[in-house]
Amino acid sequence: MAKIPLPERGQPLDVEYLYQIATAINSLANQVTSATNKYTTINTPSSGPKVVKTGDARIVGGYVSVDTTAAGAGANSASFTFSLGEGFKYSPVVTATPINRGAVGIQIDVSVVINSVTTQSVTGQVYFVGSGNFSMDVNIIAIGIPV
Repeated sequence: MAKIPLPERGQPLDVEYLYQIATAINSLANQVTSATNKYTTINTPSSGPKVVKTGDARIVGGYVSVDTTAAGAGANSASFTFSLGEGFKYSPVVTATPINRGAVGIQIDVSVVINSVTTQSVTGQVYFVGSGNFSMDVNIIAIGIPV
């Protein structure tokens, strides 16, 4: 979109200048239409459904490394905490997915359970069938309304 030149002090306003202003406003109005596909609905147990413009939603993606050796010998689970940075206005919707990191040639049966979601962090547990030393990453995606 073209920028409208600012008038000089004392410059009389003419029809051409008003036409440029009206054209720019109409162009901007067309870009921010109220089409339904430009909205995101975020529904959480703590806040219920909230509808915001998609550009106003906040998405945080990242990962946390989980290692059973840190949980102790023979452990078949390990806990994790993931910080959501600046946080959200309401608890976001969160998905956690396990990613195998380094275990080659063996099958690892893993479950990820999210224990709690707050506006600032996600905590959970990774459960391994069997015991041993496993290193996993847990990918986290949180979608919500920013503060």
